[in-house]
Amino acid sequence: MATSYVDRLERATPPMLALAVAIVAVSTSAILVRWSDAPAVIKAFYRVVFTTLLLAPLAWQRHRGTLGSLSGRDVAVAGAAGVALAVHFTAWFESLDWTSVAASVTLVQSQPLFVAVGAALFLNERLGRRKALGIAVALAGMVVMSLGDLLTGTALAGRRPLFGNSLAVLGAVMIAGYVLVGRSLRQRMALLPYVTIVYSVCAVVLLAFAVLRGVELVAYPAGEWLLFLGMAVGPGVFGHTVINWALEHVESSVVSVSLLGEPVGSTLLALVLLAEVPSAVTVLGGAVVLAGIYVTSTAD
Repeated sequence: MATSYVDRLERATPPMLALAVAIVAVSTSAILVRWSDAPAVIKAFYRVVFTTLLLAPLAWQRHRGTLGSLSGRDVAVAGAAGVALAVHFTAWFESLDWTSVAASVTLVQSQPLFVAVGAALFLNERLGRRKALGIAVALAGMVVMSLGDLLTGTALAGRRPLFGNSLAVLGAVMIAGYVLVGRSLRQRMALLPYVTIVYSVCAVVLLAFAVLRGVELVAYPAGEWLLFLGMAVGPGVFGHTVINWALEHVESSVVSVSLLGEPVGSTLLALVLLAEVPSAVTVLGGAVVLAGIYVTSTAD
């Protein structure tokens, strides 16, 4: 019954509407992370754990044959993607402790630039003049965002924007690695089994990170658990999982450009919910970065 309901829901949902909902959902991620006082690795761990628990039963019900027939190579590829995703979440969540929401979300959303570079270096895909121009523009914007507040003295008190921005860029590099590593596997595997395997590996890696750092694993107040669950349901299930579904029904360039709405949405939510006003330098640099991402994402 669950399977037929999900099938009917998929057929009845306009892909562009689903994509719009997903962009709103992912825009809440930075706010939920900021509201939580738990260590960054714990936030990441429970977001992934709860997302996996929500999706795994459906994946098993609909695709148990796929899950049981994976080759050793497929498992290794999924494992590598899971490791990259774990580093992405840890770096990005940590970056939100040190820089503004606007800067962090914009920089971590720069992953299409690194996907384009990685595809050119490792997959022999043609970079092209337009993509190269977009990358150069976005990199210039990153420099403005990362150094501008320091040079103008407008960094928020108690923050280390250069460190936080560097972590956000590391998060972007890691999510680009996740995309590139998993590209071939995703082409021959359905969405639900793919993300279930990758998220499971990611959760194990994040748990290892948490144990190695010696942070508390379970003793958190009820409010924190609600935030962990919110990160999974909102940005996890209704956000990134729906975006992956939309990629099967909408051109990838449309999805990439739509994702530029996340930094804008997150910045507006931070303004309203966190009273965090981005500096003029951050806004200028962010606009340049987004312009560069747009040019790169829409290049042939």
